[in-house]
Amino acid sequence: MGQTAPGPARPDYGLDAPGVVRNLFLAGGAGLLVWASAAVGLWSGVLVLPLGDVRVILPLAPMGLGVGIGCTGMGLWMVWYSKVGKVRGREGLLRHIDWTGAEQVLDVGCGRGLLMIGAARRLTTGKAVGVDLWQAEDLSGNRPEATLENARREGVAERVEVRTADMRQLPFPDGSFDVILSRAAIHNLYKPEERAQAVREIARVLRPGGRALIADIRHHGEYAATFAQQGCTDLRRLDSPLASLALMLCTMGALRPAVLLVRKPA
Repeated sequence: MGQTAPGPARPDYGLDAPGVVRNLFLAGGAGLLVWASAAVGLWSGVLVLPLGDVRVILPLAPMGLGVGIGCTGMGLWMVWYSKVGKVRGREGLLRHIDWTGAEQVLDVGCGRGLLMIGAARRLTTGKAVGVDLWQAEDLSGNRPEATLENARREGVAERVEVRTADMRQLPFPDGSFDVILSRAAIHNLYKPEERAQAVREIARVLRPGGRALIADIRHHGEYAATFAQQGCTDLRRLDSPLASLALMLCTMGALRPAVLLVRKPA
């Protein structure tokens, strides 16, 4: 019998925030080690700190178990989401755009092309452009060659273009794009004024009547306010505020995700 030919290679959209994932697994492993060492009788699992006439008792073993389960679970979830969940989530996000196939699309902070390539799959005569600074701490293997390879694997290489560019100074004329996308990118600018500048640039290069779809893990209130200052007051939040609140509580405020759909006045 002949061998079955291998199928086409699947796209690889990388691991989000690999440094955070590493630290979660390190903290989780340390916590579980503290708990396990007490469970097998190597020590009591309790730390007693004498402070004058007072003794402070710290139950480190139960604390270690909680940290171990919590951090390891969050790390596993981030790996699953990076490899499986975000591709499924992409389709849900892009369904909020009424595509004609002729759009000129910009993905701000495109990384390895998740949204840009998803948009290109919906285009016929249109084109999708992605810009990034290719920071590896934000996404594993973050480089333009990986993005173009993913476009080839998804069969849209002829409809995409990638550029090295800063979202705070987009190298495009005013009103260049019908649709602008950005996922988990703008928050990587740590100063509020820099995030506001990025949003102003998005509003500038968006055509009148065009739509911007912004999904990020925090700062959505800032983004909405800046869009409104640019005259883009037709704005809807598409995600579930309840689910966002639950994730915020589970991550002690580290993640406060939201999805905004903005329309620029015609």
